[in-house]
Amino acid sequence: MNKNLISFLFSIFLVLAVVSFVGCNKEATELRKKQVVVYAYDSFLSEWGPAPVLEKLFEEHSDYDLIFQSVGDAAQVLSKATVERANPKADVLIGIDNNLFEKAKYSNILEPYVSHNLKEIPEHLLFDEKGTLTPFDWSNFAFIYNTQSDVPEPKSLMDLTKEVYNKKIILMDPRTSTPGLGFVAWTLAQFGDATVNYWYALRPNILTMAPGWDTGYGLFTSGEAPLVISYTTSPAYHVEYGETDKFKALIFDEGHPYQVEGAGIVKRCKNPEGAKEFIDFLISEEAQSVIPLTQWMYPVADNVLLPESYKAAPKAKKNLSVDAQTLDRTVNDIVFMLNNAE
Repeated sequence: MNKNLISFLFSIFLVLAVVSFVGCNKEATELRKKQVVVYAYDSFLSEWGPAPVLEKLFEEHSDYDLIFQSVGDAAQVLSKATVERANPKADVLIGIDNNLFEKAKYSNILEPYVSHNLKEIPEHLLFDEKGTLTPFDWSNFAFIYNTQSDVPEPKSLMDLTKEVYNKKIILMDPRTSTPGLGFVAWTLAQFGDATVNYWYALRPNILTMAPGWDTGYGLFTSGEAPLVISYTTSPAYHVEYGETDKFKALIFDEGHPYQVEGAGIVKRCKNPEGAKEFIDFLISEEAQSVIPLTQWMYPVADNVLLPESYKAAPKAKKNLSVDAQTLDRTVNDIVFMLNNAE
């Protein structure tokens, strides 16, 4: 075979390869436009969480294929999206809350969108006027107490530092878990400049700092400790399914921080129109009605009827909040102290 023929055949091969690649790439691009990819945290995607139901409902009423991807806890959702900022893989992020909101804005990964359904949401639950994040659920952070345990019921944050609670408290890492961060916010709101000193006093009573809510709450329900940081709405789950009424959300007179969870559209995402349609759907009455018995949080829409089991989900008498930048510094100080305290 002469050189000219070899060169000709090689050229034909290259042309066919390029055409094939372009064709496949175009096909993949068209397919991606029909998909809405959502990053969410583990419990949201669990078989008892809202994702399976929401996916079914959304796909029944839209032309999109909804694809949920689990990314650990909510703080990890933000972290992964930030790493992928130059070439985003997700269209929507689920679970960034009011304590992570400033960090999300600073990361510049969210595309504001004001849904027409926002008018159904109380103003105090909105993140901002631009729609940088769209709220979809909320609850107060609280300690859940096993009333059948052999330790007394604590009445305040200071009570938790008493020796009787030695190794009796399960917390979550504030760097990876929104309930973990919420508890730091709670202590900061209560103790201000003395927050790290409070944590030093609390340290002997911490059984573990779980990486996420799933792990920490699972340890609590399996009986590893009688107290866990969670939500005032958590006991409703156990009542609804007849498991037990021994778990009680403790309401302290000093007040509680609250968490508003949001969904946001990723800047430069592959399917912005599909993302907007999903956001609209997420705060529709149909989707909001799914939240109480799957997410075990309060829906943000006022027109959703709560189930009877939510009588076991008390609301705080006083809501607390803190400055986001101060919260970040406090987390770093607490982690440093816990890692270096003798």
